[in-house]
Amino acid sequence: MQKVYELHHTRDKGTADENDKKIGTYDSYQLAKEAINRIKDKPGFIDYPNDFYIDEYIIDKDYWTDGFSD
Repeated sequence: MQKVYELHHTRDKGTADENDKKIGTYDSYQLAKEAINRIKDKPGFIDYPNDFYIDEYIIDKDYWTDGFSD
């Protein structure tokens, strides 16, 4: 079972002003953490240091299987 780790920075999560940036996809959790360390002091990130999220995904697995409802 192969996994990947997606790194996002989501400012104002859950509000109308939510701003989500996908930073990258990595083959280990450690590499995603290292990416945070490389960019955390950059403009746009430095003022929101606690808004980084790492999501783990299994390759070749469906994650949204229920479809859409109106």
